[in-house]
Amino acid sequence: MQALTPAAAAIELRGIEKSFGSVHAVRGVSLRIETGTITGIVGENGAGKSTLMSILYGLYRADAGEIWVDGQPVEMASPRDAIAHGIGMVHQHFMLIDSFTVLENMVLGAEGGLLLAGGLAAARAELARLARDYGLSIDPDVRVANLSVGEQQRVEILKVLFRGARILILDEPSAVLTPQETDRLFRILQTLRERGVTVVLITHKLREIMAATDRVYVMRQGRMVVERRTRDTSSEELAELMVGRKVRLDLDKAAPRQGEILLRAEHLSLVDDRGVRLLDDVGIELRAGEIVGIAGVTGNGQSELLQVLAGIRAPSEGRLTVCGRTLDARHPGNPADMRVLGLAHVPEDRLRQGMVAAFEASETSILGYQDGPPFTRHYLLDGPAVGAHCAQLMERFDVRPRSPGLRSSHFSGGNQQKLVLAREIARQPKVLLVGQPTRGVDIGAIEFIHRELVKARDAGCAVLVVSVELDEILSLADRILVMFAGRIVGEVEPGRADERRLGLMMAGADAA
Repeated sequence: MQALTPAAAAIELRGIEKSFGSVHAVRGVSLRIETGTITGIVGENGAGKSTLMSILYGLYRADAGEIWVDGQPVEMASPRDAIAHGIGMVHQHFMLIDSFTVLENMVLGAEGGLLLAGGLAAARAELARLARDYGLSIDPDVRVANLSVGEQQRVEILKVLFRGARILILDEPSAVLTPQETDRLFRILQTLRERGVTVVLITHKLREIMAATDRVYVMRQGRMVVERRTRDTSSEELAELMVGRKVRLDLDKAAPRQGEILLRAEHLSLVDDRGVRLLDDVGIELRAGEIVGIAGVTGNGQSELLQVLAGIRAPSEGRLTVCGRTLDARHPGNPADMRVLGLAHVPEDRLRQGMVAAFEASETSILGYQDGPPFTRHYLLDGPAVGAHCAQLMERFDVRPRSPGLRSSHFSGGNQQKLVLAREIARQPKVLLVGQPTRGVDIGAIEFIHRELVKARDAGCAVLVVSVELDEILSLADRILVMFAGRIVGEVEPGRADERRLGLMMAGADAA
């Protein structure tokens, strides 16, 4: 990264405080972001970084402290105030209307004039100027539903620039992008910086912080821990500052000892009620003692494949053999059948599918297994046995706090994930399906979860991991499959895999 010249402050936050009831989310945070720079903010879940940016964008009001923009103190009572001061935010989940065109999304809420046609004409000219100035070319008349994820993100950036933003906040911007789309995004950010736009990047991907930013702030437990010039730090140091201890970023695992085939899917297809083919002739084999990773951009059939393999949905065509039992559209299984066969499932959405938020942690720890011993006596739940079981899992899997009686919703995302994973792994399954194992999980919990998956593999379990994080797939998998448009388009050995090749396959542009 080239040397930075002193610059004026686009943003200064001074002594920002924010509490939600008894939770002190932001504790006296101060920071200074220079004009025309790219600044990263990193921290574990609950560190306060998203709350801090929500205060800057007017979604929350600070309990104490000051916000200065371009050297002047300002009040941020709502996002409208932030936009008026030249601050725009691109959220992780895009705020676009699929059925509208790019131009219609652009003017939504900012039509400008009594006659919409006049507003659209002015907007079209302004959109053309922005696209030309910032290298963000896009067809203004295409419907958003027909754009790739990367192009939709480009529209989101154009939308905030259209509203006059000079300061751009991006929340986990690469979460749903292929590596090629991420590279294009970072080139766009560099162009924005060269044009004087100030960029604030919230991400948990330290590699991206190192590649894209000029400065980085680290938050821990609501406090600002340190500021670094990016060129003067490393991923290892940032991880240690975030967690408060040394973190192993690499995964040390032995070569797999593959055994018998425990799961085989043949010509699996899934057609929904509208006639849309969600899975198309999918074949897959899982062997004891291996981790198979499935890479792909969200929405290409990975979720549906997990649901069929777990017995949640019956296939429209094809058959599935699990631990010796064959299932098909005429003889489908269900999740209870799969558990009896020795298949366990950690779903992609832990809150909707993996637990009941209002249940106590002890109840979550046996969900799906509550009817069997040692949890049930004479058709009644044995409360002490359930509590003792949960306490053991919490100790083994480092779930915090160690409170079996606490509601599941009161645990952090990482601890919820560890609790669900503990429940399934503790049954010593023959086959383990894991969807997005570290989604929304901080770096310390990622390290722990990866180790547990490798332990399950080494104990003879056949593990299938679906993840949008290519680093995770490359680190964990003994074999890598890539899905695109409901099909498996190729298989790659980890030793021959790299992000560029996998990214092309994920975009349907290459095959193994």
